Amino acid sequence: MENLGKSATLALLLGVAGCAGFGGPPPMLGETRAAVEAKKGRPTAVYPAGQDAMLEYATGPFGQFTYMARIGPDGLLKSYEQVLTGEKFATIKIGVANKQDVLRSIGRPAETSFLPRQQLEVWSYRYKESGVWDSMMHVHFDRQGIVQMMMNGPDPLKEERRGFFR
Repeated sequence: MENLGKSATLALLLGVAGCAGFGGPPPMLGETRAAVEAKKGRPTAVYPAGQDAMLEYATGPFGQFTYMARIGPDGLLKSYEQVLTGEKFATIKIGVANKQDVLRSIGRPAETSFLPRQQLEVWSYRYKESGVWDSMMHVHFDRQGIVQMMMNGPDPLKEERRGFFR
């Protein structure tokens, strides 16, 4: 029984250490791209944004956070922000934004799907609505890759199952 307690404690400490390694202090504005990558590691993706580059730091398909580091043409950090937020989703213009705009803005999706009847590709993002609720934002693209609709709701992986059928 004592070994079980030690194993649980070790697992908890390793889990916290893993989170601390990814998080750490944010990079400072004006730092070089090399300094940002030294602090945060290799980005999960890099997207062109005019003369700037957007370095994506996604927490994976089950994570609720994606950080974007904007590197200017001079190689210096211009901004660093957590982009899976209601405020950032609101900047995506329906009928105007395309897939590249969405990638530059909020990064890669956690999941993708296709709605054959509506002929829409759906990119889904896990996030904390208002910093509290486990949610998913679904961005719907038409065949031309233009955003046609966005809708959010609870994250089915985190929702408590209730009712008769479990």
